[in-house]
Amino acid sequence: MDWTWYLFRFDGRIGRALLWQALLIVAVLAALLGIIGQVIHLISAEGALKLSIKLDFDFGLDDLFKLVDPRAYRSLASLDRTDLFLKASGLALFSWIFLATTIKRLHDRDRSGWWILAFFAVPGLFSQFSDLLPDSTWMLPFSLAASGLWLWGFVEMFIVPGTSGSNRFGADPLADIEDGSAPAAPPAKSWDQQRELEFVPPSASPPGGMHVKRGT
Repeated sequence: MDWTWYLFRFDGRIGRALLWQALLIVAVLAALLGIIGQVIHLISAEGALKLSIKLDFDFGLDDLFKLVDPRAYRSLASLDRTDLFLKASGLALFSWIFLATTIKRLHDRDRSGWWILAFFAVPGLFSQFSDLLPDSTWMLPFSLAASGLWLWGFVEMFIVPGTSGSNRFGADPLADIEDGSAPAAPPAKSWDQQRELEFVPPSASPPGGMHVKRGT
């Protein structure tokens, strides 16, 4: 598999299994970044190594919507340069992987990559700023709509299989797997009566008549 195309490019299609795999890859990378940060603090005598491993199965995008929330920038003062660099690097990398794999998965569903705005951006922004919205019953339909979009997107990308066969975004990613997993059996050799039987003229030896060839 071309890992550069899989994790960083936006063309083509991938199936559900590869999207789940990308989710696991990002979770492991995020945990490794956390360990690296702890080791750096230990070397610089700024803290004790705790080796706590946290696996977040959300493509590490907890902080993505905080970029558009001015309140989030107040917490940056409490971060040192190491934490800030690791957090910024991880956010950029994981966001790219999320976009690349999710858009290819939407292509597998024969949907444009712009559907990511409805399935991801709208629910995420609503969740980020929900505490600023009025606590009123007329907001309930908007909350239900945001939750419904998120659930719809989850089902579309992680549960429902892709379109069968080629679509406008490329070939079926499962076609090669299905073709390779069950190779066609060679056709059985039919019995050719004319090739297996030999008619010997009466004047020849052995005596004339019909004989079966041997070794053919």
